[in-house]
Amino acid sequence: MRSLILILAFLAGMQSALAADRGREQRWADEILPAVLEGDPVWLAQADGHKFLGLYLAPAKAAGAVILVHGMGVHPDFGVIGALRTRLAEMGYATLSIQMPVQGREAGPGDYTETFPEASERIAKAAAWLQAKGYGRIALVSHSLGGRMARAHFLASKSAPIKAWAALSMGFDDYKGVPLPVLDVYAEVDHPPVMMMTTTRKQTQAHALSEQRQLAATNHFYEGKEAEAAALVRDWLGRVLK
Repeated sequence: MRSLILILAFLAGMQSALAADRGREQRWADEILPAVLEGDPVWLAQADGHKFLGLYLAPAKAAGAVILVHGMGVHPDFGVIGALRTRLAEMGYATLSIQMPVQGREAGPGDYTETFPEASERIAKAAAWLQAKGYGRIALVSHSLGGRMARAHFLASKSAPIKAWAALSMGFDDYKGVPLPVLDVYAEVDHPPVMMMTTTRKQTQAHALSEQRQLAATNHFYEGKEAEAAALVRDWLGRVLK
């Protein structure tokens, strides 16, 4: 009996470690909201009642709307995603950058697969929110692990209103089974899991309007090349989001 109790306690601990850390998520919101200078915070509700943060920014006349999905363990104004949400708005697109599920600091990329169903629900809620605002042309832009979350969503929701997907530096996965046009972007000095899958990602792009592009002289986080990344995404969306 004692052994059984220890095993159950161990398994419960594992489940807790793999679950989304909503306390950490709230701490991110508390930290970044006072510093957000552009855009408005919005709170979107999941089916279980949990509300997650989105940062919404729209020009006076938008050519379409973009959902932005950040990478592992960070927030919707972080790094290249934070830069893209403001730059794409300046380029004529409404942007909604959403908080994705985060885990504890000890969690690795493989642990995050446990959060993919919740991530998919958040993407769906964001798309529905934008539709309710009157946007008919909606795209998604992801970075790093956010690409794997987006892929899980597209495989589970093939009738989703999102019309195009720009994936920056997605590692480990490919685009098999994803029907919509995909812009696959990777950095010249990217993380090994991204570089190892470059050919496979290209080969599994099924839509005729899909493209693969390398951004030179930068790394996984597109440091110093945020403007170029935004222009690349903007130009591609102009061709496919019609």
